[in-house]
Amino acid sequence: MVRENLIEVEKRIQEACKRAGRNRDEVTLISVSKTKPVEMILEAMECGMRDFGENKVQEIVDKYEIIKKELNWHMIGHLQRNKVKYIVDKVCLIHSVDSIRLALQIDEEAKKKNVICPILIEVNIAGEDSKYGVTSGEAVTLIEQISRLENVSIKGLMTIAPFVENAEENRIHFRNLRNLQVDIKSKNIDNVNMDILSMGMTGDFDVAIEEGATMVRVGTGIFGERNYNIGV
Repeated sequence: MVRENLIEVEKRIQEACKRAGRNRDEVTLISVSKTKPVEMILEAMECGMRDFGENKVQEIVDKYEIIKKELNWHMIGHLQRNKVKYIVDKVCLIHSVDSIRLALQIDEEAKKKNVICPILIEVNIAGEDSKYGVTSGEAVTLIEQISRLENVSIKGLMTIAPFVENAEENRIHFRNLRNLQVDIKSKNIDNVNMDILSMGMTGDFDVAIEEGATMVRVGTGIFGERNYNIGV
């Protein structure tokens, strides 16, 4: 099932890139493996996948220890400060930084492990009460604060768009995040890189790619529906 689903997802990515006049290699597909067993990750790996996204620290740690292969683990869920120490040297990117307190904790733990931790700033671009993330108006101030930290490196922005039946409804939010990215990039803030736009999931990643996404996070489209009662 995973192989067939990946073929279909890849086809959608290529078609979206073609419509947008973009090169396929501009977009990284992250397989969101949260709640999914290691066997399914291994199946995706056999298809060439190396980027996997998880929502929970414990799942990253467990799967990291079991698989023991050179993979790019992405922390895409809300991150509690007391859990940072467990993953700061295991993930290639933390997508969900939305406060200076969290950034300071990442910096502190990264110093201990002697690593530079790449992060994205999570922006609640649609202003949903139920979502984490800073507002677009708060993003620049937060980025300027975090940019002074030695062991944290800002690589771009991330958003979780609203759940909608029609993906077109999210186009405005993806476009707004892209505009924010361009605005921040123009400020040339030291220690800040704005190359990554992590946006778009199973239902709307085509639209996200058309609006400039460089990373899309696809779970259900690859691994099928989730059963949240199942552990690792």
